[in-house]
Amino acid sequence: MQTIQVAKFKANFSAILEQIQNTGEKFVIEYGKQHKKVAMLVPYEDEKKERVFGQLAGKVTIPDNFDDEDEEINEMFYGKR
Repeated sequence: MQTIQVAKFKANFSAILEQIQNTGEKFVIEYGKQHKKVAMLVPYEDEKKERVFGQLAGKVTIPDNFDDEDEEINEMFYGKR
C-alpha cells in the first residue's frame, strides 16, 4: 500500500490508475501540510460471484420431522386457539 499526496495524485492520475489495475496495489491519499489521510483507492472487484448449486450436498442433514408443527411455537406466533 502506497501513500500519496493529493497534488502528486492529481498529476499522475492515469498512471496511478494503470498501476492499480495492473498490480492490484492500494493507495492512501493524503491532504494538506498535516498529511491527513482522507481516502483510499483500491482495485475494483466485480461483486457478482457465481453460485454453486449443491455445494453442501452430503454435509447437511435435514431431520425427518423438520416440517412437524410445534404447539408451543404456534402459540407464540398465533396465540391460543
